[in-house]
Amino acid sequence: MYRITKKKQLNQDITLIEFEAPDIARSAHAGQFVIFCIDEFGERFPLTIYDYDRSRGTVTVVCQAIGVSTKKLCTMNVGDNINDVVGPLGHATKTKNIGKVICIGGGVGTAEAYPIAKALKEDGNDVTVIIGARNKELVICEDEIRGFCDKVFITTDDGSHGRKGFVTDVLKELIEKDRYDLVFAIGPIIMMKMVSVMTKAKGVRTMVSLNSIMIDGTGMCGGCRVQYDNQTKFCCVDGPEFDGHLVDFDELMVRQARYKDKEKLA
Repeated sequence: MYRITKKKQLNQDITLIEFEAPDIARSAHAGQFVIFCIDEFGERFPLTIYDYDRSRGTVTVVCQAIGVSTKKLCTMNVGDNINDVVGPLGHATKTKNIGKVICIGGGVGTAEAYPIAKALKEDGNDVTVIIGARNKELVICEDEIRGFCDKVFITTDDGSHGRKGFVTDVLKELIEKDRYDLVFAIGPIIMMKMVSVMTKAKGVRTMVSLNSIMIDGTGMCGGCRVQYDNQTKFCCVDGPEFDGHLVDFDELMVRQARYKDKEKLA
C-alpha cells in the first residue's frame, strides 16, 4: 500500500499529493511517470512525477480531478492508502549540455513542466519558462518555478494574471528575438501542436510530453499508441517525450476524444 503523506489543494480542481513509495523514489528522474490504481476495482491511469525525495522515500504528483479515478484520488486524504502504483515508467528527460531552453506548461501541464525545467536548470542550462492558463485561478506552480528560474512569463486567456493571450504569443517573440537550442512543451494537445508548428518554421528543436491513454505501461495493450514519423509508437515505453515536429497531433486528438461519451457516462 502507498500511504498519502501530504495533500495540498492548488486550485478548485488540481491537487498535489505526496505518498510513500521508497522503491519508486529511489529510481525516479524528471520526465518519468507512474500508473495508479486507486482500489482493487479501479482503472489504471498515468500521472507525471512532479517531485521525489529519495531520503524520505516519497513521490509527489499533481492531479486534476477530471475523470472518475482522478476525482477519487483527489478526494483521498493524508493517511489514506493507494492500492497500487507502478513506476517509474518512461524515459527520463535528457538535461545535460542542452544550452538555451524554453519550457512551456499549459494548464495542469505546468506541473509536468516543473520537474523538467528544474532538472535542466540544475544541469547548467539557460532556462526560460512560459506558463499558460485560462485565468489567474488556474495558474499553478508559479512560485515554485520562480524559485529557481528568473525568466518566467505568465499568460492567461482573459488577462487576469500576467499577459493576456497564449503561450505561443510569448514564444513567437522569444524565438524571433534570440536563438534557442530547445523548446519543451507540455499541456493540451492543441497547445503542443501549435507550439510545434511555430518552432518547426523557425527550425528550433522541440520536444513534447504525451500523456496519452495509458493502461498497462508495458506497451502490450496498445492503448497509448501514437503516429510518429509515419510509424506507430507507444507513449508508455517509447516516450513519453517525442520530437514535436514528428508527432501526428491531429490523429492523436481524434484518439483522445474517442472515449469522451463513455467518460461522461462514468
